[in-house]
Amino acid sequence: MRTALVYHEEMTAARLLWDDPECEIERPERLTAAVERLQQGGLEQRCLQLAAREASEAELGLVHSPEYVSLMRGTQALSTEELQALSGQYDAVYFHPSTFHCARLAAGAALQLVDAVLTGTAHNGLALVRPPGHHSQRAAANGFCVFNNVAIAARYAQKRHGVHRILIVDWDVHHGQGIQYIFEDDPSVLYFSWHRYEHGRFWPYLRESDADAVGLGPGRGFTVNLPWNQVGMGNADYMAAFLHVLLPVAFEALSCLSPPGPVHSLTLSWCSSQQALTRRLGIPRGRCRPLPSASPTSRSCCKCWPAAGSVLCWSALESIQSVRAAQAPHWTSLWQQGSTPTLSLSTCSPERRPSPVSPGGPKCKAAEAQTSAVLSSLLDRLHLCATPPVRTAIALTAPAAAMVLPPDILRQEESAPREETQAWARLHEALTQDTAFTALGKVLHLLNGILDGQVSSGIATTPAAASTLEVVLRQGLSHGAQRVFCVALGQLDRPPDLDNDGRTLWLNIRGKEAAALSTLHVSVPLSGTTGGFLSCILALVLPLAYGFQPDLVLVALGPAHGLQDPQAALLAALLRGPAGGRVLVLVEQESTCQLVGVLARVLHGDPPPSLGPFSVASPDDVQALVHLRGQLEAKWEMLQVAAPSGVP
Repeated sequence: MRTALVYHEEMTAARLLWDDPECEIERPERLTAAVERLQQGGLEQRCLQLAAREASEAELGLVHSPEYVSLMRGTQALSTEELQALSGQYDAVYFHPSTFHCARLAAGAALQLVDAVLTGTAHNGLALVRPPGHHSQRAAANGFCVFNNVAIAARYAQKRHGVHRILIVDWDVHHGQGIQYIFEDDPSVLYFSWHRYEHGRFWPYLRESDADAVGLGPGRGFTVNLPWNQVGMGNADYMAAFLHVLLPVAFEALSCLSPPGPVHSLTLSWCSSQQALTRRLGIPRGRCRPLPSASPTSRSCCKCWPAAGSVLCWSALESIQSVRAAQAPHWTSLWQQGSTPTLSLSTCSPERRPSPVSPGGPKCKAAEAQTSAVLSSLLDRLHLCATPPVRTAIALTAPAAAMVLPPDILRQEESAPREETQAWARLHEALTQDTAFTALGKVLHLLNGILDGQVSSGIATTPAAASTLEVVLRQGLSHGAQRVFCVALGQLDRPPDLDNDGRTLWLNIRGKEAAALSTLHVSVPLSGTTGGFLSCILALVLPLAYGFQPDLVLVALGPAHGLQDPQAALLAALLRGPAGGRVLVLVEQESTCQLVGVLARVLHGDPPPSLGPFSVASPDDVQALVHLRGQLEAKWEMLQVAAPSGVP
C-alpha cells in the first residue's frame, strides 16, 4: 500500500481583492510552495496522487450549521464591496467569489484521504489544502478558515466508517480553537494542540487556549492544550512534550475506551502525514540527519556525544508541567511516570508579558516563515539522503515456511565471509557450534548491510543470543557506529569489559531490580501491566534513547525475555525513531515464528498490534521508575518533566 497525496490546483483560486495587511499572508503561494517542494524532493511522483473532490453540503453539515453553509454558498454571487463587508464581520478572514468552491475542495480532500486510508487503498497520506480549517467554528469563519476540514473529516470517519476513537494532533503556531469547541464535550475525540500562547498575548488571545482548558462534561480530559509561552522552542522541547504528555495520554485513551465490536483509531495531523511520507515512500528516517536532542548534561564521560543542538528550556518544562498537572486527574498514566504533577498554571506579571500579536502581524509572519523553513529543511533532507535498497531484512537460523511476510521484506540467506565469522566466534565457545556459527555469519552480514547503508533495519534469530549480542555490539562499534543503544531483555548481561568511552548505552529490561549502575548502564524490571510497560517505555526508554542520539539501536530478546508479542512489536516500532530507522533485533531461537513475523512487519512500517485493555501499573513498578528517574534525571535532560525551582 502507498502513501496518498490529495491536492487540487483550483484551491489556489481564492485571493485577497483589497488591501488588508492582516490577511495578506494568506495567499495561493502558501499552497503552491508546498507542492513545489514535494516535487523538488522527488516525493510527489512516489505517492498515490488523488484529485480533491468537493465536500457535499450534507458533509459540511456534519460540523457546521445549515445557515452558515448557506451564507458561505451565497458569497459566490457577491460583489467585491459586499465580500469585504461580510469579511469584516469575522476575525482575520477574507472572502472571494471562489472561496466556497475552494473551501469545499479543502474539506473534500480530507474526506477523500479518510476514505483512501480506511478502505485500504492507501496506508496513510497527506492532504495539501487551502483554505485551512482549524479556527473555523460551527457558525463562524475565523483566522483564514472557512470550513473546519479536520473536524469534518473526524465526524465523517465516525459516521461513514464506524471509527470509534480519533486522535487529532494540531501542530500550528496558533491554537485551533475551532476544533476544540466542536469536540470539547466529546470523549470519542482526543484533541491535542501545542501552540504559541505567550500567556494569552498571542492570537487568538483566548483563556481557553491555556493548559487548564481540558474539555467539558464527559469530554473532560479529551482536550489537551500545551501552550508555549516563549518563542524559539526546539526539537528537545517538542520531543519532551511527545514523551511526557501526548504519548502517555494517547496510549491510555486508545486502550481504555473499548466499545463492543471492532475498534479503529485515526490520527489526523500534518505531523503524522509528513512522517508517513518519510516511512512509506522508502525513505527511512535513518538516512536523514537525526533530530538534535538533549544529551546528558555532563559530557565529560563521553568525548563522542555531539554538542547539544537543542536543549530543554525552562519555559518549555514549565508548560509541560502545567499541562500534566491539569490533565493528571483524568489520566492515570501521567501519575505513573516517576514524578507527581503539581498545578502551576501559566502566569506572568504584566511587565513581563509581550505585546499582543495578531494573526497577520510581523511576529506572526515570522512564525509562519519559521514553520515553512522547518518543512523546507525536512524536504531538503529527504531529497539529499540516499534510500537503502532494502528496507527490512530477516535472517533466520532455520526455515520458517509458515511465516507470512510482505513480499518486499528480504529473506536473507547470505553470510559474512567465513574468516570474519571465525574471528568473532573465537570470543565465545558457544558460537563455534554449527547452528550458532551459521547464525552468527548471517547476523554479521545483516549488520554490515545496515551499517553500510544497504539495509535500513533487520531481524535475526540465533541459538546464542547473549554471545551473539556481544559480537554484534563490538562489530558495530568497530565498523563505523559512533553510538549504540542496546536494549537487552531477559537473561542477558552487559559484557564486563565493554569499552568505557561513552559510545554504548546499555539498558536491561527484566533486571532483578531498578538500578542505575552508571549514566550509561541502567537496569529496570519488566512490568506485568500495560500501564507499567508503557510508563517504562515512554518515561525511561525513549527519553534515554532520544537523549543519547544513537546511530544504531540493538534490541535483544534473550531467554525468558517475558515480552508479549504486541509489547515487543511496540518497543521495536518506537525505537525506529532515535536512530532514524537503523534497528537490528536479535531473537533467541526458541521464540515463535509469530513473534519474528510481527517484528518484521512493524520494522517495515506497519502499525504494531494493540496491547489490549489498559491496566494500572503496580505500586512496585511506579516506585522502581521513581527511583531510576531520581538517579538519572540530573544527567539526562529528556527525563525532566518539571521546571527546576528557583529559576527566574
